[in-house]
Amino acid sequence: YFCFFSSRGSAKLIAPLGCLVSRQKHTLPDLPYDYGALEPHINAEIMQLHHGKHHATYVNNLNVAEEKYKEALAKGDVTAQVSLQPALKFNGGGHINHTIFWTNLSPNGGGEPKGELMEAIKRDFGSFANFKEKLTAVSVGVQGSGWGWLGYNKEQGRLQIAACANQDPLQGTTGLIPLLGIDVWEHAYYLQYKNVRPDYLKAIWNVINWENVSSRYATCKK
Repeated sequence: YFCFFSSRGSAKLIAPLGCLVSRQKHTLPDLPYDYGALEPHINAEIMQLHHGKHHATYVNNLNVAEEKYKEALAKGDVTAQVSLQPALKFNGGGHINHTIFWTNLSPNGGGEPKGELMEAIKRDFGSFANFKEKLTAVSVGVQGSGWGWLGYNKEQGRLQIAACANQDPLQGTTGLIPLLGIDVWEHAYYLQYKNVRPDYLKAIWNVINWENVSSRYATCKK
């Protein structure tokens, strides 16, 4: 992409590097609810550490990686650019994923979706119960750390379930547009559920914000 700026009435085109110089640093988004708002399903201690420590670390490390990448671009150092890409993917993915995750949850969540999203779920998975079972199974089955996702395949016009390892962002690695993400890193549940991931996954359905998921679905269909 390119940036435009105007000087004495004449617009000039500046290279992408110029955009990087003036970019805004990433910041940790505020939670739309209190740390204890999702109890008893996800306790306040988990939320505080997950948001205030883990997500904050991804944001900080992403800013550092982008700064180093900007320097490597300025020097034309392709080797350094390539070596920084894993850090950009991991921390950038962590920031993207968690920013979606917080809005996918709500103290007023749970139940079932309505309207167009529910119709699409029935069309693509047979029933809501079947969808829930499949996303739970995919999330339970993630080896090590990662995410279970409900995504939208724009080319095919249908919903899809996918798993991503570590902090790989759904859209950047699969092309699917993220609608609902379930974090199955141990830091998302261990303090409360120990190593019993299925118990955490059973509980999280009680706080899924279907209004947010439906809104994401409506937006990506446009």
